[in-house]
Parts: sequence; C-alpha cells; structure tokens
Amino acid sequence: MEELLLLKELLQEGKIPEALELVEELEEMSKSDKLNKIFSYGIILLLHLIKQAAEKRTTRSWETSIFNSVKQIQRTNKRLKSQGNYLTEAELLETLQDAYESALRKAALEVVEGKYSTDELREIINQNIIIQDAMNLILAINN
Repeated sequence: MEELLLLKELLQEGKIPEALELVEELEEMSKSDKLNKIFSYGIILLLHLIKQAAEKRTTRSWETSIFNSVKQIQRTNKRLKSQGNYLTEAELLETLQDAYESALRKAALEVVEGKYSTDELREIINQNIIIQDAMNLILAINN
C-alpha cells in the first residue's frame, strides 16, 4: 500500500521517470508473488502425481488435490485484463522442474508410509513423465 501512495505522490509532483521505475518494481513484486504461489501449488500437484505413479493407485483425496492445484496454478497464472499469462509455458515448465525435488522429498515420506528414501523413489519414478503429466493437466483443463 505504501508503494501506491508513493506512486500517487510521484505522479502528482510530475516525476514521471521515478513513477515509471516504481511501477516496474511493483510489476516485478507481483510477478514474484505469482511465481511463489505457482511454485507452492506445483509442489502439491507433483507430490500427488508422484504418489500415484509410485503406488500405482489413486484416491479421491489425491484426485481432488491434483484438481485444486491445477486450478490454482491456472488462476494464479492468468492475467485478468489482458487475458494472457504471467508465466510462459517454458517458464511454467522451469518452475515445475524446480519444484520437483521438494515434491519428491515430501513424497518419500508419504509413499507406502515412507518405505522409500528420496534416492530410491527417484529411481522408481520418471521425473520427465511426472512433469509432462503436470504440464498437460495445467494446459488442458481450461483450454
């Protein structure tokens, strides 16, 4: 909120270059917040996809978590006015790849009640397939 008051003050004083610089900072802060939310929901999405693959089964709870994570990623990534996205497909893929290790570590605690270490689970699960499945879900539900 302080930034908006400062922006108003800069504009009233005619300090356009400073106001534009502040607008760029605000845009960067907003994108960073969106990226953090997408990263967090990506971990949840990947976690449940890993659990499905490792246990070769699913539950209604996992399905609901997957659906909700996908919807939240889509919602967070969507620009309201321009109808575009904050993250490109390549950036979204990079974010999921970055989130994968966190999801794998968490899954190792949950899959078959913690039977596998992270390294053992890494050998069982194909990371590329899990990430591609996540991308397909994110890109398909609203399209």
